[in-house]
Amino acid sequence: MSGNSLFDWPDLTLANLTAQGTMLAFEAQQVVALRLTKLAMGGPDVPREAALMVAEKMQALQESGALMLHAALDGKKHMNAPEIVQLYRKKVRANRRRLSQVTAS
Repeated sequence: MSGNSLFDWPDLTLANLTAQGTMLAFEAQQVVALRLTKLAMGGPDVPREAALMVAEKMQALQESGALMLHAALDGKKHMNAPEIVQLYRKKVRANRRRLSQVTAS
């Protein structure tokens, strides 16, 4: 038993990580659809959007790599997986908001 609790609560870290990963997959699919729509519509900003897409992926890869490196140096077995999923979800949500405004106009 931990603390003043009458019951030992299960560790839901893996279940939460699974739920967050599932949400990331759904949100990413929405961004893919929005981005493909934008690219298919054409226009002068299509090359910028394609370059932005690559730059964002490289930045996210660098940031998640830094999180993993810090976790490894701190001896964390989970390698900061929850933080990495949240990092990607934040970036995907920002893209969804941005692309939703563009395709709605």
